[in-house]
Amino acid sequence: MIPKSLLKYLGLRLTFLFVTYIVALTIIFILLRLVPTNPVDRLITQLLQFNPNMTPEQIREYMKAYYELFGLDKPLWMQYLTYLFKAFTGDLGYSYINVGRKVSDIIMSALPWTLFLVVPATLAAWFVGNAIGAYAGYKRGSLFEKTVLTLSLVLSQTPYYWLAMLLLYAFAYRLNVFPPGQAYPPTMVPNLSLQFILAVLYHYILPFLSIFIAGLGGWAIGMRVLTIYELGSDHIQFAEALGAKESVLFRYMFRNSMIPQVTGLALSLGGAVGGALLTEIVFSYPGMGYILNRAIIQTDYPVVQGVFVILIATLFIANFIVDFVYALIDPRIRIGGEKI
Repeated sequence: MIPKSLLKYLGLRLTFLFVTYIVALTIIFILLRLVPTNPVDRLITQLLQFNPNMTPEQIREYMKAYYELFGLDKPLWMQYLTYLFKAFTGDLGYSYINVGRKVSDIIMSALPWTLFLVVPATLAAWFVGNAIGAYAGYKRGSLFEKTVLTLSLVLSQTPYYWLAMLLLYAFAYRLNVFPPGQAYPPTMVPNLSLQFILAVLYHYILPFLSIFIAGLGGWAIGMRVLTIYELGSDHIQFAEALGAKESVLFRYMFRNSMIPQVTGLALSLGGAVGGALLTEIVFSYPGMGYILNRAIIQTDYPVVQGVFVILIATLFIANFIVDFVYALIDPRIRIGGEKI
């Protein structure tokens, strides 16, 4: 039987996340409408480039048709309610710029590339960073710990997009070792052939390294601090006094220190759907960040809204799962100040 305290806690968390989700969607809706231009102006400009002899009457007819097509002729409050309804029903609508193409199709074409890039890079940085940080904390005061701390501090303060530009300049333009961008050569058609897979992996190295290296320092610093704190705990000192082997002490210390890092990993992976926006822009990588940037430039409201709807929902789901697991494991979290 599920404890009442757990149900109450989860109910409060769900209510909080629901309200926060609506607020976040509202902010996105408002910010897009504050942009001084709109997609209809852009489409009319494109029409004039192909047909510069259009009369003012024709332009007005086209503008009216576009406004009706996109629902922009309706009052703002009605657009807002429609937007919220579609967000909760999973209907992301159609792109304004790529007329006739569903937003869900655009996102689904970019999402696999983003997950393929961000998830392995985040996991690799998490594993390597935690291992290095744990050993550095265990060997506190040594040259290894001081070196790791210095490098980790530098890496943790290095913007990943700046690192991406350095890698691009050094290895693509100066040394000409790796391609300067995109996920595969523009002359190739995506397929499952070995040649295409190798081409994808070749283009993958620099974007992967920019995310991996930038994330490494933060995980190492966090794990080092947790390790030092754990080494000062009573049970570790007691085990050390009993003569426990160094490998046993390190294993117990490492396992106990990993709990907060698992929470951080869950939240990082929850945000992975949004992609590494600036890294994807630097390398012209066809992921979620890249299409989001293009949609913002083109004021393509449905695409921008669709990306953020999925991103925010994923983050909140990750938060809720972490809260649920923690409340299930530790009763102190769900009962708060109440008596057991």
